[in-house]
Amino acid sequence: MDDAPKRLVIATRNAHKTEEIREMIGDRFEVVDVTAFPDLPEVEETGTSFLENATLKALAISREVEGLVLSDDSGLEVDALDGRPGVWSSSFGGEEGNHAKNNERMMREMAGQEVRTARFRCVMVLAEAGEVLAHFDGSVEGRVLDEPSGGGGFGYDPLFAPEGYEQSFSELGAEVKNGMSHRGRALAKVVAWLDEQN
Repeated sequence: MDDAPKRLVIATRNAHKTEEIREMIGDRFEVVDVTAFPDLPEVEETGTSFLENATLKALAISREVEGLVLSDDSGLEVDALDGRPGVWSSSFGGEEGNHAKNNERMMREMAGQEVRTARFRCVMVLAEAGEVLAHFDGSVEGRVLDEPSGGGGFGYDPLFAPEGYEQSFSELGAEVKNGMSHRGRALAKVVAWLDEQN
């Protein structure tokens, strides 16, 4: 009988994200990401919701590799901006992945806004052999600050203070952030679901 752990493929090329997930999953699964499969195509995220984008990635990768595939899509939803930037969080400033430009645009659009509530949201999708098995979501409520604060983290972390805190995610540090993050909360649901299947 083969006692080797089942493989879980994370649909990302982001090593930090893979390691974060590996730590939460523990040794129940062999966690790898798409960098282990250099011939896999890039999946274009053409959806208009986190669920659509996460589903696109999970299905595309699960058709190409054996085992379970876990994908996610996440971003910042600002109430005063009608939920924007949402799925376009990483390109909000006009250039994909440019955190400084994204934060500059956020400060411009939020200047003078009294309603500053916002949330980070993450949606994760599990798929196998081209079929969706389940999807999960997690979010953390907070508010957008007037200006960036703190040098840690990435993305909108310097501009986002989670509920119950005066400091930004950048100031609070990785340990506090990861303990309440949208990705951590979604992943906890994934882990619970996987445990139920065994």
